[in-house]
Amino acid sequence: MDSYIPLPIPPTTLSELREVDDVGRPIRPYLANENGLPIDSIGSPIRCCLRAIEPGERVALVSYAPLRRWAKETGAQPGAYDEAGPVFIHAEDCGGPGEARGYPFARPGALRTIRRYNAEGHIVGGRLFEIPEDAEAGFDRAFEEAFAEPEVALVHVRAVEYGCFQFEVRRP
Repeated sequence: MDSYIPLPIPPTTLSELREVDDVGRPIRPYLANENGLPIDSIGSPIRCCLRAIEPGERVALVSYAPLRRWAKETGAQPGAYDEAGPVFIHAEDCGGPGEARGYPFARPGALRTIRRYNAEGHIVGGRLFEIPEDAEAGFDRAFEEAFAEPEVALVHVRAVEYGCFQFEVRRP
């Protein structure tokens, strides 16, 4: 997996989301509790450091618009393809994923969509992806397939069950 790097939410974006999310709501941090209150989040993906939430962590559920943020960086015009959805982040700076290797949230059997976007931020394809036992090799093949199309600039991986953004991979 040297060519395809799963990207967390960037630090600058996290700083902004820790104030107001991408639909204009102020952050509402809470402690991840075993009893699931106020939100059942333990074990859920946390997008700032690309791992599962552990009990006792101070987290927040925010709306995040990954394509909008990317378009702001690149000047793309995603138009109707822009969307915001729920993601968990740490309520305070966590330092990101560190030296973590491999693809995050890669539970064999889980269903994902691999959405392909062009340089304008328009969807140019996608596919359903069931994570195989050898998750790394499976993701590598899916990204090789996606980036074999010259117009693909980036790929978003999303969970099928809730449509949540998992992580992004940009053209190597």
